[in-house]
Amino acid sequence: MVGACAVLAGAVLKMFAPNEASMLFLAGAVLFAVMQFITRCKSDNFTIRRLVWQQQLGGVALIIAGVLMFTHTRNEWIIVTFIGALIEMYTAFRISQEINKVK
Repeated sequence: MVGACAVLAGAVLKMFAPNEASMLFLAGAVLFAVMQFITRCKSDNFTIRRLVWQQQLGGVALIIAGVLMFTHTRNEWIIVTFIGALIEMYTAFRISQEINKVK
């Protein structure tokens, strides 16, 4: 939860304090992705395991966006953040649907 809030705060603060916002965004993205990798899927359902893998890929996309905030002066990081957030949102809804379907 802390990582997700830091990612959001870093993205919003990028307009006002670019260097500090980049550090906050990257730190939050790393926390967010690490927690997704630590939380292992214990399901035998292939669909749930695939969705968890996709969710981890979304976390990696957020880390890449944080690195792009440091290395590029343009706004390429926004596209990668959008892709990562889209993957995260999709998998969050689909995982809960699949778990309810299995039950």
